[in-house]
Amino acid sequence: MRILVTNDDGIDSEGLHVLARAMAEHGDVTIVAPDDEYSGASAALGALHRIHPEVHQMRVEGVAEGWAVSGPPALCVMFARLGAFGPPFDLVVAGINPGVNVGRSVYHSGTVGAALTARAGGISGVAISQAVRGFGVEGQGWDEMLTGQCWQSAATVASVVVGAVAAGATGSPIVGNVNIPNLPVDEIAGWRHTTIGRIPPRVISEATLEPKVGHPGTFRVAMKWGDAVSLPDGTDGGAIERDQVSVTLLGTLSDVRTARDGSAEAATEVAITKALDGLLGTA
Repeated sequence: MRILVTNDDGIDSEGLHVLARAMAEHGDVTIVAPDDEYSGASAALGALHRIHPEVHQMRVEGVAEGWAVSGPPALCVMFARLGAFGPPFDLVVAGINPGVNVGRSVYHSGTVGAALTARAGGISGVAISQAVRGFGVEGQGWDEMLTGQCWQSAATVASVVVGAVAAGATGSPIVGNVNIPNLPVDEIAGWRHTTIGRIPPRVISEATLEPKVGHPGTFRVAMKWGDAVSLPDGTDGGAIERDQVSVTLLGTLSDVRTARDGSAEAATEVAITKALDGLLGTA
């Protein structure tokens, strides 16, 4: 199996490297990731008439092939699907994102966007994100938040989920959004199949314009962060608050009258349940 590993934090992200090495258990791994941070890029490609990215070969310890692309993660996936990086890929795995992608941040996440773009091209995608100290904001974590990050725990869970996705494959591509507590594996309190919550654990609460001194008519946008909120049980964010792994299988974008066959997701759900019960037990 050929596995494409990408992220939205850039080619130098430690979480990306840990994830890529963990995926080697399941097949041949190629990293194709942005050369800079594209957090919040969702499934953006950029204006098609202005896409002239540069691609650089990169060395990542324990990974046979690595590429940095001057564009967002969805663009990395699209070019990979079109053959820029060799034979077709069988699976796209994105992450490990520092900061959970739950609630409405699912709409904006470049990590999730990469997985969605994979499915649009007929390939299953799995997005892997991990909680950080202080929750982070809108699926992001930085600086002191990443001190003591349990990357290997997330990689262990990701490996089990990816193995299950491969085992449950039906020929129809799926997208899994996996969020993991920042804890050693033996301290994680089980796992849940979850729904997408209405809000993430912390949001941007206000944006105001502040004049830029010496530049009339020019302003900076000042943002304020809201307080952490308690999220309902059964939601993706609620599972993280309870130190549980959250697994959400995302449906396709369609009009409200279109009946959709969910058999691929149902088969994958059975395989994930068996695999994660073996690792973490039931919540």
